[in-house]
Amino acid sequence: MVHILGINLPNGALVKRALTSIYGVGPHTARRLCARLQVHDQCKVSDLSPFQVTSLASFLSSPATAPPLPRFPLARLDYVPPPPSVSSKELMETFMENFKKKAVKNADPLKNLKIESELRREVRENIAHQRMIGSYVGRRHAMHLPVRGQNTQNNAKTAKKLNRLDRY
Repeated sequence: MVHILGINLPNGALVKRALTSIYGVGPHTARRLCARLQVHDQCKVSDLSPFQVTSLASFLSSPATAPPLPRFPLARLDYVPPPPSVSSKELMETFMENFKKKAVKNADPLKNLKIESELRREVRENIAHQRMIGSYVGRRHAMHLPVRGQNTQNNAKTAKKLNRLDRY
């Protein structure tokens, strides 16, 4: 078993499935992590190299400080190269202007990744805030009732029946 951030990942599972056992990492985020760390789709946890395990653990421990992804722009099919009379300095300036515009749009979505204790703390703080301001959602949380409009009639009937007797 591979041990990452206090979580055991099962050897026989695919990496993209095993990563979902980390709190805050769903299937979509797991696929993005695999793509970023260059792990094949059908790779199992037992097939990971020590370097891949280390890079995965280091990225998950602090995604905000991870090195940025290298960007290699590809030419579109309709690309027409500039004439030879244009200097390389001018080409570089136009490239950097375009790159800065695109870099803002294509910000790394994994930079803001929150997992495990950090995410649990944030959720707990959000619930405490709802309770403190006295909102409907906060009151439902305080009474341990469903928050998002689920039906409670049957649950209440069952609880009334079961709570008449002392259960062990």
